[in-house]
Amino acid sequence: MDVEEFRKYGKEVIDYICQYSTNIEERDVAPTLDPGYLKKLLPADAPQSPEPFKDVLEDFEQKIMPGVVHWNHPKFFAYFPSGNSFPSVLGDMLSSAIGSIGFSWASCPAAAELETIVMNWYAKALGLPKAFVSDAPGSTGGGALQGSASECVLVSLITARARAISELKGQTSVHDSVFLPSLIAYASREAHSSVEKATKMALVKLRIIDADEHGRMRVDLLRQAIQNDVNAGLTPFFVVATVGTTGGCAFDDITEIGKVCRQVSSIWLHVDGAYAGNSFILPEMRVFSAGLEYADSFNTNPNKLLLTNFDASALWVRDVMNLKSALNVNPLYLRHEHLTGVDYRHYGIPLSRRFRALKLWFVFRTYGIRGLQEYIRNHMALAKKFEMLVRKDERFEVRNDVHLGLVCFRMRTGDEPNHMLLAQINHSGKMHMTPAKFNGRYVIRFCVTYEHATEKDILEAWTQIKCFAEEILRDHQLESSSVPTTPEGSERTSSEPLAPVAGKPPIKKRLTRTKSLRFSFTRSISREQYQSQSEHLMDGCTPILVVDPKTLQENFQKAADDNDRNNSNGNVKLKDISDVDTDEASN
Repeated sequence: MDVEEFRKYGKEVIDYICQYSTNIEERDVAPTLDPGYLKKLLPADAPQSPEPFKDVLEDFEQKIMPGVVHWNHPKFFAYFPSGNSFPSVLGDMLSSAIGSIGFSWASCPAAAELETIVMNWYAKALGLPKAFVSDAPGSTGGGALQGSASECVLVSLITARARAISELKGQTSVHDSVFLPSLIAYASREAHSSVEKATKMALVKLRIIDADEHGRMRVDLLRQAIQNDVNAGLTPFFVVATVGTTGGCAFDDITEIGKVCRQVSSIWLHVDGAYAGNSFILPEMRVFSAGLEYADSFNTNPNKLLLTNFDASALWVRDVMNLKSALNVNPLYLRHEHLTGVDYRHYGIPLSRRFRALKLWFVFRTYGIRGLQEYIRNHMALAKKFEMLVRKDERFEVRNDVHLGLVCFRMRTGDEPNHMLLAQINHSGKMHMTPAKFNGRYVIRFCVTYEHATEKDILEAWTQIKCFAEEILRDHQLESSSVPTTPEGSERTSSEPLAPVAGKPPIKKRLTRTKSLRFSFTRSISREQYQSQSEHLMDGCTPILVVDPKTLQENFQKAADDNDRNNSNGNVKLKDISDVDTDEASN
């Protein structure tokens, strides 16, 4: 492709993006396709000869877009926002066009210096302690843009581990690995899964601390766990506090956690604010940032709640020398004479680094602090609106404290009808949501994500949710009424619907196996897996079919024996097996 072709097709792609954004509501939020759909549409091998670019664009629309989940759709309420905006897209486009790999100041001075400036802008906008601002008087801290919050957690943990081992090792020549069995990390049961993954990668133990009824880490249990480990001769070295948990957007008490950590000099306190940390740009939300002065590191994602497209995750540390000590690898081919320049390759895992600061700089300058504040406040107001609608309907309940854009709700029934409600919502393609387990209960997460979301989007979503719920509750009541009444079964629990739902006659429906496969959050596991990780199993994955290998083998053998007997009698079909292909796990 030459410059003129690039100019031509570049304009076409920009026009496509504009049309896509303008008319996105005409598309379903998520596809209802089965896995493997694309393999049937594309050749098995790459083309040997060049193909016209217009054919590539046509195939993009006809073959790729049907399989896309539209994260910037007004009816996308899943996960957390996928931060995106036109200024960010343009900044990323220029970054790609420049193509610099900014691992050191010498490799791209502008990339290194803009990152330092933007990270200081960002820290000041959030009201972070001056210790995290590199140009504050007396500061030894600073920040860097990482690829994701998972990277931020891992980098912080590795840095904390290096510091703890250095203190334990002293002047001895013992290998670092000798100290690994004694290192203990701590996190709330509501902490993000990246914490558990980081401890696995770092080969250290993780203590899970229970949360209270609001989803916040119980500080009394943290204090006791740390004391028990100290008494046992172990070394507590890393604690993760969360502001805005994934399950319910709960805010840990950083101040009280920080006071506990300060009592043990080997502990590094990391605060994970991947989603909600950005809300500290609002003065009224800084009540939740109290205690950050105790933190050794803090991360938040502009690619979640600050209109900056992925990937971009900001990490600040109190002392950048800890990062450099843990991650510094300095071969001759990377050295240069500009010793005062910042080499960001020492601030993270990868050597090669994209020019991420450019798109964040574009966003700050285009929206301004006030524009970003208005965007977040709109999300908060719409979430409060949805919370009010749910609370006004006695068939539903809200399970979390709604502070930002996330509302965790469920029907006042058992879990199975709620499983079905989420399945029907997502299978419709008109909305998209995800499940979680918050405070021990299965919930459906409704998160405001669209940049230009309005009250109309919320009201339409709630109307659709109620329609699905009414049908499911009718079926649920029909099943309940078909069960013979017993003294135990005649008593209605407080979690059951208060009264029959008026509307269409009861309709009994079953999902076919083809449909159930479209619910990507359904999976089967062994009983051994369930017993080993049951505390995490329901977070983002439902319904669950627990398969006992021994029982499964016995059932297969019984079916085979029955088949042999039936065949010997001239029967072709298996006894008690119908031709209807249903998936009982989904029903």
